[in-house]
Amino acid sequence: MKSDLFSKDHVAQPATAPGMSLHNSKSIRYVVSGEMMARQGAMVAYRGNLQFERKGQGVGGMLKRAVTGEGLPLMSVKGQGEAWFAHEAQSCFVVDIEQGDSLTVNGRNILCFDASLSYEIKTVKGSGISGGGLFNSVFTGHGRLGLMCEGEPLVIPVSPQAPVFVDTDAVVGWTTSLQTSLHRSQSIGSMIRGGSGEAVQLKLEGEGVVVVRPSEATPHKPQ
Repeated sequence: MKSDLFSKDHVAQPATAPGMSLHNSKSIRYVVSGEMMARQGAMVAYRGNLQFERKGQGVGGMLKRAVTGEGLPLMSVKGQGEAWFAHEAQSCFVVDIEQGDSLTVNGRNILCFDASLSYEIKTVKGSGISGGGLFNSVFTGHGRLGLMCEGEPLVIPVSPQAPVFVDTDAVVGWTTSLQTSLHRSQSIGSMIRGGSGEAVQLKLEGEGVVVVRPSEATPHKPQ
């Protein structure tokens, strides 16, 4: 058979190194040699001797599953082989986290990550954020983190002289060196008269970057 479908841009090439890499803009390939972590249901293909195990059992695990925005039920992938991860054809990105780095990410944007990374559920200062943004996962350590985003993300630098205000339903994550608070952009009077609807934003101050997706939260799809 002949087709552009079978071009090298689409066909999985032999692995050259273990770990995470982009297969294309919509999927992440992970060459497993030991253990890695991924969102449950995000594995679309695999080959080799791999075992998949649900995580999040017990009180602590249930809490993590409950508070990571639109759900972040995790699974561990163990063994020797290759696995591909994707979710609703969203754009995928690989972030290298080095020792001393710290990145906070909304649970809905996490696809997979190295088992060497540590993550902790933390409350976003400012409270009252809708769409699952109140609780974010803070990643530290050394390893790779696979993120997904609807469309091409906006990466906006933040400086002490120029704080950034973002829609709470559109924010993907930010460097934890930034300080957060809620900001009301409309007076009660303008809201009564009819405003833009963007009455409350997340304000980020300090030195760092914030990542925003070019869409607000979409309705949760039943599993």
